[in-house]
Amino acid sequence: MKIEELSALEVSFNQLIENLLNKKAENEQFTVRLSSERSQFTRFNHAKVRQTGCVADGWIELTLMADQRSSVRQFPFTGNWDVDWQLTYAALQELRDELILLPIDPYLVLPSGTNTSREVHLGNLLAAEAVVPNVLELVTELDFTGIYAGGVVIKAYGDSNGQKHWFATDSFTLDYSLFSISGQAVKGTFAGSNWDKSAYIAKISEAKKQLELLSRPAKELPRGQYKTYFAPAAVGDLLMMLSWGSVSEADIQQGNSALAALWRQEKQLSTAFSLKENFQRGLVPRFNELGEVAAPELPVIEKGYLVNTLVNSRTAKEYQKIANGANVSETLRAPEVSPGNLVFEQIFPSLDTGLYVSNLHYLNWSDRQTGRITGMTRYACFWVENGEIIAPIENLRFDESLYRFWGENLVDLTTFQEFIPEVGTYESRQLGGSLVPGMLVEDFTYTL
Repeated sequence: MKIEELSALEVSFNQLIENLLNKKAENEQFTVRLSSERSQFTRFNHAKVRQTGCVADGWIELTLMADQRSSVRQFPFTGNWDVDWQLTYAALQELRDELILLPIDPYLVLPSGTNTSREVHLGNLLAAEAVVPNVLELVTELDFTGIYAGGVVIKAYGDSNGQKHWFATDSFTLDYSLFSISGQAVKGTFAGSNWDKSAYIAKISEAKKQLELLSRPAKELPRGQYKTYFAPAAVGDLLMMLSWGSVSEADIQQGNSALAALWRQEKQLSTAFSLKENFQRGLVPRFNELGEVAAPELPVIEKGYLVNTLVNSRTAKEYQKIANGANVSETLRAPEVSPGNLVFEQIFPSLDTGLYVSNLHYLNWSDRQTGRITGMTRYACFWVENGEIIAPIENLRFDESLYRFWGENLVDLTTFQEFIPEVGTYESRQLGGSLVPGMLVEDFTYTL
């Protein structure tokens, strides 16, 4: 998107906020959220283009509050002022009629503060016509499948109290798999704000090596406990379970958190494990649905101890806590796990005999109160003996507690971290991802 187009959208959004301020009644307050994108999507199958196109999309979410009641409308944002204001004013009228019919919300949080921010992160993405040749030049002879999504994503906020935020970023993600003749696959992701050809070459070269190893006969392992190295992508899969009933203060208060025992200090994780929210990379906006701005960094777990939960203003009001800028669902938005001492060259010697796990899937809580997670191995997972890959493995189901694999059984974390991007495109392109190391674990439990 040209900078002039981006500026025009910002002007149109600001004008919409000003008009709402002029039209609101004295007893009314409002928040306005914008999500917009100009993205190119290209799907690949068998190293050929299956589908390609560009999408210009956007929506406004208007929340009206009055007399301790609130209601919401969502409608398109086009950037055409006449169309956008007509839709906004119609939504305002509908919300007014609806509010009087709704029950009182005792924990309603009204907009407050005067936070303002503006972040525009310009990148160096591939031109639309350059995506296909750059992606496919290294994989033309392979069964390459995946999706490239790139362009500008905009998140913005304004309210009746004068808070205003604008966040725009150029970014891309490439979510891909290389398939063998037998149907085995190597999965990878490549993402950023600048297309780095040398980094892409390195990614594909490593994937080709793993694909060659997958040609060996697969080894079927009996259930049991195995020493396991989890590559960063697998660590990222495990980490995101913490956003589902763990780090939320509301979940703690309601007895739904897998970290309740850690919060009560009945248990402790390994001193090698530390987790924080780190917004300093500029990959996601720091402001939440109420325009509140999170600190640049927020430690969550420090050396095995839970030092902060994620608290939004509604939870703070209900349970008399102090809010820290968390989003409405109190989930991780910019998580980073601190690195350890395991250097890349020592991964296989340190593993010696056990499993090398590249990816996981179908994760779920099997017993949330004890922090037990179940899931399956997936894509390029190998049996290792004496520090050498012997064979790919048949898929295994695991069932293990985070108090063990991030606690007493955690051997070490790698000195390097990898960025594992969010690649979801449901409703809109997702931003951000997790920055995580690999990890080596003793006696990880596989059940099937």
